[in-house]
Amino acid sequence: MKALILVGGYGTRLRPLTFSVPKPLVELANKPIVAHQIEALVKVGVTEVVLAIAYQPQTMMEYIKKFEEQYKIKITCSQEIEPLGTAGPIRLAQEILEKDNEDGLFFVLNSDIVCEFPLQKLVDFHKAHGKEGTIMLTQVEEPSKYGVVVAEPDGKIKRFVEKPKEFISNKINAGLYIFNKKMISRIEPKPTSIEREIFPKMAEEGELYAQVLEGFWMDVGQPKDFITGNQLYLDSLRKTEPSLLAKGDNILGNVLIDPSAKVDPEAILGPNVCIGPNVVIEAGVRLQNTTVFRGSTIQAHTWIKGAIIGWESKVGKWCRIEGVTVLAEDVQVKDEIYIKACSILPHKAVTSNLPDAGTVVM
Repeated sequence: MKALILVGGYGTRLRPLTFSVPKPLVELANKPIVAHQIEALVKVGVTEVVLAIAYQPQTMMEYIKKFEEQYKIKITCSQEIEPLGTAGPIRLAQEILEKDNEDGLFFVLNSDIVCEFPLQKLVDFHKAHGKEGTIMLTQVEEPSKYGVVVAEPDGKIKRFVEKPKEFISNKINAGLYIFNKKMISRIEPKPTSIEREIFPKMAEEGELYAQVLEGFWMDVGQPKDFITGNQLYLDSLRKTEPSLLAKGDNILGNVLIDPSAKVDPEAILGPNVCIGPNVVIEAGVRLQNTTVFRGSTIQAHTWIKGAIIGWESKVGKWCRIEGVTVLAEDVQVKDEIYIKACSILPHKAVTSNLPDAGTVVM
């Protein structure tokens, strides 16, 4: 089997982090988002992953060799000259997806989703019904915000309805699919939407089925959802691999700490905190619902809740940071600073309070 990951474009929703790296390389729970997906694909027997790239291909190339060595899998780049939508990249990669693919199956994943990736169940269900495609669905509380999927009890998709005003379904497209390779012939070599142009036709012909995703799901393509996705992932880790989570009198709830990080025992962490490689957390620090990326330092007695602290950043002593605040790469925050729901672009210094939510420091 093979797989194609829709790496996509500029990652504007996750700025300012994506000014430094492509969105798939932003670390969720101390691992690049795309690495979570590659790891799951390897476990189910995928032998080659195609990354459909439209932005910063050089940066992705640097990581590809690392991923190939780490996961013992072949990774190929398929670069778009122009944006091709969500179906066009599949057609562009047709030759790669079909070559030496004995199973005749391939996965397609949106690069900003995280879940428990029950891919073997998806494969088994797809083979059982024998049609061209299967998409995974996830249940949402407010379906009126989304395009919903209406399916028969056996999973056969009847139709798609965009933002229904009356309740007809609470299941939406989860951005995770498996197809028979003959499906590729449906896509013309031009910018094409798989959701609007391909799926409705497949459903009309009875060639598209759906399976409801078990466990958590989140599109982590913007900061607020990234923070939520981190929480959901840690909740899942508590059930599946609790030994990976930190323990101690100063740990409250789910906390993940890289072994190379230095955390003072008088710092209190949790719940829902991730501490990356070579991070320094000093005494008296309090962190909740926060991710601190590689090489950053949080100095003594600083309080942070609901934030993303970018790579190689430094937050001074006695600071308070709250709301959905994002510090990009190499941000320097002086002592005794208050920040509420702000975005700080790379290589900036914060020398005065930022109490107005939505402020962008450029």
